[in-house]
Amino acid sequence: MVVKPDAGGRMVPWARGLLIASLTLNILMVGLAAGWALRHGWPQEASHSARMDLVGGPLTRALSEVDRREIGRRMRQAQRERGDFRQEIRAGFEALVDNLRAVPFDPERVAATMRAQRKGVAERFDLGQQVLIEHLAQMSDAERGAYADRVQARIDEDRAQHGHRPKE
Repeated sequence: MVVKPDAGGRMVPWARGLLIASLTLNILMVGLAAGWALRHGWPQEASHSARMDLVGGPLTRALSEVDRREIGRRMRQAQRERGDFRQEIRAGFEALVDNLRAVPFDPERVAATMRAQRKGVAERFDLGQQVLIEHLAQMSDAERGAYADRVQARIDEDRAQHGHRPKE
C-alpha cells in the first residue's frame, strides 16, 4: 500500500497513527520475546538461574544454586497466594492491543495501560526483594558475611568488565 503525502508534503494523519501503532506493536513484540526468554531461559539452559541473574544482578549471582532455587520456590508460592498475575499480564496486553487499534488513537490511554503494566512488574520485583530479605534474615552472621563478600566480588567483576577500578 502506498501512502501519498498531503499537499504540504506531510504524512496524512491516519498514516502517522498507523506508523505509531506499528512501531508500538514492534516494541511490544520485542518485549514479549525478551520476557519469554527471561522466563524460560535460553534453550541450552536447564534452569532459570540465568533469568534470576539478569533480574537480581550481583545480589542474585552471589547466592548459591540451592539458595536461588529456594528463593524461586518461595516467589512462586507467594505469587500463587497473591493470585494469578499471568491473567493480569494477559489482560493488560489485550487492553493495550485494543487501545492501539482504537480510532481515534488515544496516546494517554495507551500510556495509562503501560503504567499499569509497569506497576505490575514493580510489584513482582518488590515481592522478589521481600523474599530475598526474608532469606537473608534466616542466615547466620557468618553466612551473611560470606554472602556480602560474594556480592562485593560480583560488583567488582561487573565494574572490571566496564573499565572501572575495583573497590579497595
